[in-house]
Amino acid sequence: MFPQFQGDTEEITIPTSIAPARAIVYRPAGQDPCPPVHVNFHGGGFVMRGVHFDDPLCRYLAAEAGVVVVNVDYAVAPQHPFPAPPHQAFETVRWVAEHGADHGWDGGRLTVGGQSAGGALAAAVARQALERGGPPIALQVLHYPPLDLATPAGAKRSVIARPTLRPWMGEVFDNAYVPDPGVRADRLVSPAHPADTADLTGIAPALVITPAFDRLHAEGPRYAQRLAVAGALVEHRDVPQADHGYDMNDADKAGQTYALIARCLRQAAEPRSGD
Repeated sequence: MFPQFQGDTEEITIPTSIAPARAIVYRPAGQDPCPPVHVNFHGGGFVMRGVHFDDPLCRYLAAEAGVVVVNVDYAVAPQHPFPAPPHQAFETVRWVAEHGADHGWDGGRLTVGGQSAGGALAAAVARQALERGGPPIALQVLHYPPLDLATPAGAKRSVIARPTLRPWMGEVFDNAYVPDPGVRADRLVSPAHPADTADLTGIAPALVITPAFDRLHAEGPRYAQRLAVAGALVEHRDVPQADHGYDMNDADKAGQTYALIARCLRQAAEPRSGD
């Protein structure tokens, strides 16, 4: 998909307390000697290593948003269950923020994002950055993320008869990622669940994207509303006639969504007045 964007890539290893994290770095063409940086987390139900799944997205964003994209191959369950993945994800983002001078990006113009499970990890990174006082994140992009694992997968409904995600898939993913159901209401797992009532004022601004047919659809707008109350919602975009993972096989809809993400990344990277 998007063969017009070839991409200039290299592989790096990011040290973390969980395990070293491999990452693919996509560099934009252009004159900016130190472009902004976007950290991407792929989907896969927290159990599949799929850094290559987001190659089209990463090539697109590097070319159209003018950002360096660091596509992280993070630790997955069941070998690394919760809380290892969100903790590792936060450490990778902090490392990216601190080591831009060594790698040719501006860690002070930092954004994060992800698809599906990767979107949940991006949300968890933003939450940890809020609680720990940084690093500053200019935008979090949450693309069809699971944000409520405390609600059983079988209780989630789609407006179509046979959505992509089946209840058994959610059970497999959830049991591997957070084996103890009593932990699934944790703020880094289920920020869209009513149990999480913390004040999110100061959290990174967010772009939330939800496909209309997705079994996970309801939790996206619910979390977007929380962000709106905190003054942190840039936009909530509903994608009509689309299901979970639609961008993997629908180039037209993918292009529209990726263009939106690229636009929001460019705007987030613009210097603010007084900077």
